Amino acid sequence: MIYDISDFKNPFFIGIAGVGMSAIAQYLQGIGKNVSGSDRYFHPNEFNKTKSQLEAEGIQCFLQDGSGITSETDLVVVSTAIEDTVYEVQKAKELGITIIRRSELLAMIAKSKKTIAVAGTSGKSTTSAMLFQILKDAHLEPSIISGAGLTSIIREGKIGNAFVGKGDWLIIEADESDGSVVQYQPEIGLLLNIDKDHQEIDELLDLFSIFKNNTKGLFVVNQSNALAKTLSVNTNIDFGFENEIAGYNAIQFEQDGFQLQFKLKNQLFQMNAIGQYSVENATAAVAVANQIGVDMETCAKSLEKYEGIYRRQQVLGNKNGVWVIDDYAHNPAKCAASIRACQPLAQRVIAWFQPHGYGPTRFLRHDFVEEIANALRAQDEIWMSEIFYAGGTAVKDISANDLIQDIAQKGKKATFVEDRNQLLDHFKSILKEGDVLLLMGARDPGLENFCKELYKGL
Repeated sequence: MIYDISDFKNPFFIGIAGVGMSAIAQYLQGIGKNVSGSDRYFHPNEFNKTKSQLEAEGIQCFLQDGSGITSETDLVVVSTAIEDTVYEVQKAKELGITIIRRSELLAMIAKSKKTIAVAGTSGKSTTSAMLFQILKDAHLEPSIISGAGLTSIIREGKIGNAFVGKGDWLIIEADESDGSVVQYQPEIGLLLNIDKDHQEIDELLDLFSIFKNNTKGLFVVNQSNALAKTLSVNTNIDFGFENEIAGYNAIQFEQDGFQLQFKLKNQLFQMNAIGQYSVENATAAVAVANQIGVDMETCAKSLEKYEGIYRRQQVLGNKNGVWVIDDYAHNPAKCAASIRACQPLAQRVIAWFQPHGYGPTRFLRHDFVEEIANALRAQDEIWMSEIFYAGGTAVKDISANDLIQDIAQKGKKATFVEDRNQLLDHFKSILKEGDVLLLMGARDPGLENFCKELYKGL
């Protein structure tokens, strides 16, 4: 059996191109493991950017045909999306190779370091990246396993979602969507927020309560989130936005275009970011960093040069006076927050959203309608294209058009364009100088190129 990361040398990842899988794969390669993997998106004689980046790190990539799993393989790692019927899983079982879930492996890795686990239904990747930047600038040489690529690492030609440092601290994201948040026993637990996403509120509270109880040291909570603060342990180390109860309370928030500033414990912070949630995420990162010994001035200087992460309110550019922003927002609270963050930038926000998964869209239909409708001003608009379908068994008894019709009934400007490839002509005819075009969606591997191509075509 495998109980520790020292118990294996040659792990094989099925679905290695996924953001969660590729991050762990790169981390293990970085600490000396001989990592390999396969993915259904790898095809013969066809360039795949992620495959190329993994191979540049020394990770051998295979087609998903079983050829990569050999007698030398001593561990097979699968994500929640990989079913037992996959041929490679069957081959691993025939060879008697231990098979574990991605989250189990991440928990194993976390036990090998002093781990900071960032939890919550929104903002995990952003906060993790901010905290990584601060600890790095404080010369603590941290490691990170993230759910999104950090721009500062992407610039080096890497995927950007993992980094192996020489220091003791490891930053990870504790995911509630698959329930794996309960597997971690971090030195520091950070809870950003609790909003309906994937599960009902009662289920989420149960998961995060276990996460709190599993945290061995500091447990830091957002006092500005109504549900998160119910799990608070010590308000002196908690954080918040205009919340006097919190020990780390962000005040005097101002936003000017794509720059914001706020004060925290008498220290002025300035960042290239937008929206209140950026301030909350930054305050969370500072609270943790300061608690482990990083002074406030170092935190402020670090965040001033923070470059952001892939597809989190990522500015693609300005075309004909229209700012185009790409965002990973995919649950009701995130979509509403992203829309509100863009509103100070323009007189009118044109937002487009592609929901993912029929089950999640059906589960969150009412919440999407309420949150998005409440976020839209009279002049703003929401557009949607059909739900992204990743394959497998799904009851297709709901459409994105159902959400659009519901939002329109609330008196908001809402438009459905089934095929997203037809959006360019629509947007070219309605966008005008001073608008912001906000593009939102997740899980679809084609979204990055789609958003870039849409921007180029405007």
